[in-house]
Amino acid sequence: MSNPFLKQVFNKDKTFRPKRKFEPGTQRFELHKKAQASLNAGLDLKVAVQLPAGEELNDWVAVHVVDFFNRVNLIYGTISDGCTEQSCPIMSGGPKYEYRWQDEHRFRKPTALSAPRYMDLLMDWIEVQINNEDVFPTSVGTPFPKNFLQVVRKILSRLFRVFVHVYIHHFDRIAQMGSEAHVNTCYKHFFYFVKEFGLIDTKELEPLVRGVGRPPGHGAAPELAELRGPSFLRAGPRRVQW
Repeated sequence: MSNPFLKQVFNKDKTFRPKRKFEPGTQRFELHKKAQASLNAGLDLKVAVQLPAGEELNDWVAVHVVDFFNRVNLIYGTISDGCTEQSCPIMSGGPKYEYRWQDEHRFRKPTALSAPRYMDLLMDWIEVQINNEDVFPTSVGTPFPKNFLQVVRKILSRLFRVFVHVYIHHFDRIAQMGSEAHVNTCYKHFFYFVKEFGLIDTKELEPLVRGVGRPPGHGAAPELAELRGPSFLRAGPRRVQW
């Protein structure tokens, strides 16, 4: 399998946020290179996400969280001009899932927001987390906080909602750009990683896992739903999450 992540399939000018990079010479940078090498070598994604021998789990997770932030940021930035207050007045994943925003400052209670407003707050919030040395330490020997994985679970569960919204509400745009396979692979990478380390509750993954098919061109992943927007538009009670 070739590595789609390094191909220039998206317009870099539309990146939603500046890309977070690892400092050369640091352990995190070396882990990032190791992860990229595994992808470049064409390893099965289930194998590529596994913790390398001798490496610390928190370091491996930190590298991937930043990497997923960059990739999801790029994917959303590519379709963001079609995700507006008018087209997406509520941050949702079809008729069954609504995502409300809550934080420790302005929105102390779960609040219904438009998708673009939600995305803006989400990316700002994640940037604060990954740039906080007390949460994502970069200095050698500085320990991770005890609640590190708890913070990571919140970051990843919210990033997952971006995948849900993009697939269900903006999949046609992705297909028109010819980027369907690349976005599918990015999601599969994300999915296998969070499953490998139990970083998102299985129930939260339901919007993109419960389905009737397999990802286009990826017959070896029966546990993933068919990644096409209309496949998820099922009847049923609306679920609100924050």
